[in-house]
Amino acid sequence: MTAISPREARRCFNAHHPFHAAYYFSPEHDETYAELGLESGPMAYLAGRAAPFGAVGPGVVTAAFYNFHPDLVARHLPRAWDVASPAAVLDARLRITDAYLTRLLGPEATASREMAEAAELALHAAEGCGRPGRPLYSANADLPVPEAPHLALWHAATLLREHRGDGHLVALSEAGLDGLEALVSHTATGTNWRPGYLQSARGWSPEEWTAARERLVERGILDAGGELTDRGAELRRAVEADTDRLDVAPYEHLGAEGTRRLTEVAGAFSRVVLEGGGLPLQNIGKR
Repeated sequence: MTAISPREARRCFNAHHPFHAAYYFSPEHDETYAELGLESGPMAYLAGRAAPFGAVGPGVVTAAFYNFHPDLVARHLPRAWDVASPAAVLDARLRITDAYLTRLLGPEATASREMAEAAELALHAAEGCGRPGRPLYSANADLPVPEAPHLALWHAATLLREHRGDGHLVALSEAGLDGLEALVSHTATGTNWRPGYLQSARGWSPEEWTAARERLVERGILDAGGELTDRGAELRRAVEADTDRLDVAPYEHLGAEGTRRLTEVAGAFSRVVLEGGGLPLQNIGKR
């Protein structure tokens, strides 16, 4: 393995992550899952992301997803599996991915030499991921690699995203932030989804959100206006630094040159995805 700085690893992650994340916001997502009988919104999201686990109940998903209200998860799981099996959901997941990537990038790009190269690099990086303590990564790693290059890249980017996410939850737990406190403190940085958007999407009531903010004020993490204090800003920096440290292994496995090239090639595809409105960036910020 080649030494890679956590900053280089994060830069590479940021380059390929939009390629993966646009799946959740594509119109094809809710449309395709609706054809299976899944309700738009939380049910479709939870089923699509949890399907690699199999027909699990709400406890597993609440633990692995960390910041969703347990009651929200319990309203939709395991009920979703009575509507569509995990196998059917996984098949639909690839159809969704094929549709939105072809729409945003075009068929020439999805079948290009650069796409195949990016997929090969990202899959090689994912070989450096570890399974212990990484439930979402491990469940996705048990799935077969799709043959089409753009689907193989999406699969690899999903592995890398869930590997980083699993490590992030370790960092949040070590920092003493429960799921809701993690959301509240992260939105205070201004670099995440807006508070109202996340509160609704994750199933938390205004009263629960306010109570979590008050707890963070009492701990000196937020000030009375809901802004991060110096202590709070340092706590969030420490969480991100720990996340970076826990996520460096796949990029060390890929090596410096491979990491640089994956950042370049996947980043080019992600820019096209973003320019095409693949992510609702208007929902990022403090207000």
